[in-house]
Amino acid sequence: MADDHEIPGAAVEIVLDLEHDRGPIDGRLFGSFVEHMGRCVYTGIYEPGHPTADHEGFRGDVAELIDELGITVIRYPGGNFVSGYRWEDGIGPRDLRPHRLDPAWRSIETNQVGTDEFLRWAARRRVEPMLAVNLGTRGIQAAADLVEYCNVPGGTRWSDLRRSNGSADPYGVKLWCLGNEMDGPWQIGHKTAAEYGALAAQAGQAMKLVDPGIELVACGSSHHRMPTFGYWESASLEIAWDVVDYVSMHAYYEELDGDRRSFLASGFEMSEFIDDVAATIDAVAARKHSRTRPRISFDEWNVWYQARFPGTENLEIDTSGPRIEDVYGTLDAVVVGDLLITLLNHADRVAVACLAQLVNVIAPIMTEPNGNAWRQAIFAPFAAVAGSARGVGLVARIRTPEIETNQYGDVPAVAAAATYDAPGRTSSIFVTNRAERPVDAVISMRGEITWTTIQSTSVIIADDKGPLDAAAARHVRQRLPGTRLEGSTITLTLPAESWSAVIVSAA
Repeated sequence: MADDHEIPGAAVEIVLDLEHDRGPIDGRLFGSFVEHMGRCVYTGIYEPGHPTADHEGFRGDVAELIDELGITVIRYPGGNFVSGYRWEDGIGPRDLRPHRLDPAWRSIETNQVGTDEFLRWAARRRVEPMLAVNLGTRGIQAAADLVEYCNVPGGTRWSDLRRSNGSADPYGVKLWCLGNEMDGPWQIGHKTAAEYGALAAQAGQAMKLVDPGIELVACGSSHHRMPTFGYWESASLEIAWDVVDYVSMHAYYEELDGDRRSFLASGFEMSEFIDDVAATIDAVAARKHSRTRPRISFDEWNVWYQARFPGTENLEIDTSGPRIEDVYGTLDAVVVGDLLITLLNHADRVAVACLAQLVNVIAPIMTEPNGNAWRQAIFAPFAAVAGSARGVGLVARIRTPEIETNQYGDVPAVAAAATYDAPGRTSSIFVTNRAERPVDAVISMRGEITWTTIQSTSVIIADDKGPLDAAAARHVRQRLPGTRLEGSTITLTLPAESWSAVIVSAA
C-alpha cells in the first residue's frame, strides 16, 4: 500500500509474515545468456591463447567470476543470432567447420565454439543449459535433430555422431527455447502470431516425441511496447498451448533524457509487464478450460542503453569486434537490484530468468583480450541476491509514500522482497529506495521464530559519477551502518536512491 507523496520524515513499514509466501524460489531465476554476438563468446568466455584457458580454450578467470556471480542457467546460442544459425556448423573437427556470415549482428561466425563445447563447458561450470532452436530460417526437422543429438543415448544417426565427436553420454538438456523474438520485424524469418503458433506447436511436438522429458519456452512479445503485445501471446498460445511449458519475456531499461526518476522505477514497469503476461496466460487457460498454466521465462532482462546503439544496419562486418559493451555505474546497479526485487516478488509466476548477457555484451563481467577479467557495477546486486535468496518468497506488505515519475505516474518510493530459508533459519531482505532523500524504515518479522543475528547488511548508493572503471566497480557495495535488530523488528535508514540487502538468522 502507498499513501502520501511527502518523503521527509515519512516512515516506511515493511511487514513480512512467515506464514504468507509466494511459493518456492526457483533456482533458475538466477540465469544468464551467452549469444554469439560481439565479444561474448570469443575473447569473452572463450580464448584459447589466454594464460588461464582450460584444455578446451575457455578462460579460467572468467569461469571464476561466473561461479562468484552465482549463475544457475545459461541460455545459448541466441538471441537474434539463432534465427540464422545452422547448429550442424558447430560440431565435429574445428578445422573443418565453415565460416558463416551472421546477418543478425553483421559478423563472421567461425564456429569454433558450438553445441558440444558449450554444453561441456556448462557442465564444468555446474550450470543448466537452455538451448534455443532456429525457427527463423529453419524449423521442425532441424529442431528435432538437435534434441536427438543432445539427448538420445545412442543408436541413431545424430546421437552416434555426438558420441563420435567425443561425448559418449547424452547431455540431457531439459530447457529449450522455440525460437527467439519471432514477433519482431528485425528477426530473421519473423512471423505473425498465427504462423508462429503453428510452427511452435509442430516443432514442439516433434521435439517432445524425441525426448518427452524436455520443457519448451514459447516466444512472447519482444517487449511491453510492441504493437502486437497481448494479442501475440494470446493468439500463439491458443495454437501451441499443448506443448508449451513457459512463455518468454524480454525487457531492457535505460535512463532517457536525464529522466532519473523513471529509470529508478524500472522495477515498477517490469512488475506491470509480468502481471499483464500472467493475465493473458490465465485468459487463454480459461478459454481452454485448462487447469495448467505455462510459467514465465524472463530470459532477457538488464539495463541496456539502446539509444546509444547505432543500429545493426550501421555496423561494419567484423569477426569478433565489440557490440553494445555498456559500462555501468552505481545508478545502473541500483536499478538492476530493483529488477531482481520484482522477479522475486513474482516467483509464483516467473520460474526462469536470464540476465542478458554474461560477458562483455551488456554484461556484469568484462574482459580484455589476453588480459584481465573484472566485475562491472551490476555484478554486485546480482551476486548478492543469487547468493542468499533461498527457500520461499515471502509476501512483503509495504506502507510507503509515492514518488511522481514522467513515464509511469505515481509509483511506490520503496520496493522490497524477501525470502525465507526454513532449513537454514535465515531470511534475506532486499529493499530499494527510489526517492531522492533518505527514508527511515521498519521491517516487522512475524512468525514463531526468534531472530538473533543480522549477518550482513550492505547497500549500493546511486551517485552521479557515471560509468565505473574496473577498480571502482569492485567497491560498489558498502556497509549499511545503524541497522538494528530488536526481537522481530529491524530498523534502518535507507539512503537516497539506494538498494540494500539485509540478512537475518535465528539461533
